[in-house]
Amino acid sequence: MASKPDTKSAANSKSDDSALIRELALLLDETSLTEIEIERAGLRVRVARNISIAAAMPASYQPAPPAHTAPAANVTPAAVADLAKHPGAVPSPMVGTAYLASEPGAKPFIEVGTKVSAGQTLLIIEAMKTMNQIPSPRAGTVTQILVEDGQPVEFGEPLAIIE
Repeated sequence: MASKPDTKSAANSKSDDSALIRELALLLDETSLTEIEIERAGLRVRVARNISIAAAMPASYQPAPPAHTAPAANVTPAAVADLAKHPGAVPSPMVGTAYLASEPGAKPFIEVGTKVSAGQTLLIIEAMKTMNQIPSPRAGTVTQILVEDGQPVEFGEPLAIIE
Protein backbone atom coordinates (compact mmCIF):
# COMPACT_ATOMS: atom_id res chain seq x y z
CA MET A 1 0.00 0.00 0.00
CA ALA A 2 1.63 3.25 -1.15
CA SER A 3 1.43 6.23 1.14
CA LYS A 4 0.65 9.71 -0.10
CA PRO A 5 3.12 12.49 0.67
CA ASP A 6 1.94 14.75 3.45
CA THR A 7 1.17 17.98 1.57
CA LYS A 8 0.48 19.89 4.81
CA SER A 9 3.98 19.05 6.12
CA ALA A 10 5.56 20.13 2.84
CA ALA A 11 3.64 23.43 2.88
CA ASN A 12 4.60 24.09 6.51
CA SER A 13 8.23 23.26 5.76
CA LYS A 14 8.29 25.75 2.86
CA SER A 15 6.74 28.51 4.98
CA ASP A 16 9.20 27.72 7.81
CA ASP A 17 12.09 27.90 5.32
CA SER A 18 10.97 31.22 3.89
CA ALA A 19 10.43 32.60 7.41
CA LEU A 20 13.98 31.54 8.29
CA ILE A 21 15.35 33.23 5.15
CA ARG A 22 13.42 36.44 5.94
CA GLU A 23 14.72 36.35 9.52
CA LEU A 24 18.32 35.91 8.32
CA ALA A 25 17.94 38.72 5.77
CA LEU A 26 16.61 41.00 8.51
CA LEU A 27 19.56 40.01 10.69
CA LEU A 28 21.92 41.01 7.85
CA ASP A 29 20.32 44.45 7.72
CA GLU A 30 20.37 44.94 11.49
CA THR A 31 24.00 43.90 11.92
CA SER A 32 25.50 45.31 8.69
CA LEU A 33 26.90 41.86 7.91
CA THR A 34 27.35 40.90 4.26
CA GLU A 35 26.81 37.18 4.66
CA ILE A 36 25.31 34.69 7.12
CA GLU A 37 25.05 30.91 6.94
CA ILE A 38 23.14 28.49 9.16
CA GLU A 39 22.72 24.72 9.17
CA ARG A 40 20.16 22.82 11.19
CA ALA A 41 18.31 19.56 10.80
CA GLY A 42 20.08 18.84 7.51
CA LEU A 43 19.02 22.18 6.00
CA ARG A 44 21.79 24.62 5.09
CA VAL A 45 20.82 28.22 4.31
CA ARG A 46 23.24 30.94 3.24
CA VAL A 47 22.05 34.51 2.80
CA ALA A 48 24.48 37.01 1.31
CA ARG A 49 24.28 40.55 0.10
CA ASN A 50 26.20 41.79 -2.95
CA ILE A 51 28.03 44.97 -2.13
CA SER A 52 30.24 47.21 -4.19
CA ILE A 53 33.50 48.72 -2.99
CA ALA A 54 31.76 52.06 -2.39
CA ALA A 55 29.04 50.33 -0.38
CA ALA A 56 31.62 48.35 1.60
CA MET A 57 32.04 51.40 3.84
CA PRO A 58 28.51 52.15 5.00
CA ALA A 59 27.65 55.55 6.43
CA SER A 60 27.85 54.04 9.91
CA TYR A 61 31.55 53.30 9.27
CA GLN A 62 32.29 56.99 8.96
CA PRO A 63 32.54 57.99 12.61
CA ALA A 64 30.58 61.08 13.41
CA PRO A 65 31.29 62.86 16.66
CA PRO A 66 28.58 62.81 19.32
CA ALA A 67 26.19 65.76 19.50
CA HIS A 68 28.21 67.47 22.24
CA THR A 69 31.26 67.81 19.95
CA ALA A 70 31.14 70.10 16.94
CA PRO A 71 34.35 69.54 14.94
CA ALA A 72 34.61 67.35 11.83
CA ALA A 73 30.93 66.98 10.98
CA ASN A 74 31.78 65.75 7.46
CA VAL A 75 34.17 62.87 8.08
CA THR A 76 35.30 61.20 4.86
CA PRO A 77 36.94 57.78 4.49
CA ALA A 78 40.25 59.60 3.87
CA ALA A 79 39.81 61.46 7.16
CA VAL A 80 39.15 58.15 8.94
CA ALA A 81 42.41 56.79 7.51
CA ASP A 82 44.22 59.96 8.66
CA LEU A 83 42.75 59.65 12.16
CA ALA A 84 43.86 56.01 12.33
CA LYS A 85 47.44 57.22 11.83
CA HIS A 86 47.14 59.88 14.55
CA PRO A 87 49.63 59.12 17.35
CA GLY A 88 46.89 59.48 19.98
CA ALA A 89 44.36 57.25 18.20
CA VAL A 90 42.90 54.37 20.18
CA PRO A 91 42.14 51.59 17.67
CA SER A 92 39.36 49.07 18.12
CA PRO A 93 40.85 45.72 19.17
CA MET A 94 37.87 43.84 17.71
CA VAL A 95 34.76 43.91 15.55
CA GLY A 96 31.57 44.66 17.44
CA THR A 97 29.19 47.35 18.63
CA ALA A 98 30.59 50.29 20.59
CA TYR A 99 28.79 51.61 23.66
CA LEU A 100 29.89 54.80 25.40
CA ALA A 101 28.20 53.97 28.74
CA SER A 102 27.73 50.88 30.87
CA GLU A 103 23.98 50.86 30.19
CA PRO A 104 21.42 52.95 28.30
CA GLY A 105 20.87 56.31 29.99
CA ALA A 106 23.99 56.00 32.18
CA LYS A 107 26.75 58.59 32.25
CA PRO A 108 29.30 57.94 29.45
CA PHE A 109 32.71 56.59 30.47
CA ILE A 110 34.42 59.50 28.69
CA GLU A 111 33.56 62.83 27.11
CA VAL A 112 35.68 65.27 25.12
CA GLY A 113 37.98 66.94 27.63
CA THR A 114 37.98 64.01 30.07
CA LYS A 115 41.40 63.31 31.59
CA VAL A 116 42.05 59.56 31.55
CA SER A 117 44.72 57.36 33.08
CA ALA A 118 46.28 54.28 31.48
CA GLY A 119 43.93 51.31 31.92
CA GLN A 120 40.81 53.41 32.55
CA THR A 121 37.74 52.15 30.65
CA LEU A 122 37.02 54.31 27.60
CA LEU A 123 34.01 52.42 26.24
CA ILE A 124 32.57 48.95 25.81
CA ILE A 125 32.53 46.87 22.64
CA GLU A 126 29.95 44.11 22.48
CA ALA A 127 31.15 41.14 20.45
CA MET A 128 29.27 37.84 20.34
CA LYS A 129 27.06 38.82 23.29
CA THR A 130 30.12 39.60 25.42
CA MET A 131 30.73 43.11 26.79
CA ASN A 132 34.43 43.95 26.46
CA GLN A 133 35.78 46.96 28.33
CA ILE A 134 38.26 48.90 26.20
CA PRO A 135 41.00 50.39 28.39
CA SER A 136 42.95 53.54 27.68
CA PRO A 137 46.40 52.62 26.36
CA ARG A 138 47.90 55.81 27.86
CA ALA A 139 47.18 58.69 30.18
CA GLY A 140 46.04 61.96 28.64
CA THR A 141 43.04 64.05 27.66
CA VAL A 142 40.29 62.83 25.32
CA THR A 143 40.27 65.32 22.43
CA GLN A 144 37.88 63.45 20.13
CA ILE A 145 35.40 60.59 20.37
CA LEU A 146 35.11 59.08 16.91
CA VAL A 147 32.22 56.66 17.44
CA GLU A 148 28.61 57.06 18.44
CA ASP A 149 26.80 55.01 21.05
CA GLY A 150 25.56 51.77 19.47
CA GLN A 151 27.70 52.14 16.35
CA PRO A 152 29.21 49.03 14.73
CA VAL A 153 33.02 49.18 14.66
CA GLU A 154 35.67 47.29 12.72
CA PHE A 155 39.02 45.93 13.89
CA GLY A 156 41.58 48.77 13.87
CA GLU A 157 38.98 51.51 13.44
CA PRO A 158 39.92 54.58 15.52
CA LEU A 159 37.60 54.94 18.52
CA ALA A 160 38.97 58.06 20.20
CA ILE A 161 41.94 60.41 20.24
CA ILE A 162 43.87 60.81 23.49
CA GLU A 163 46.59 63.47 23.64
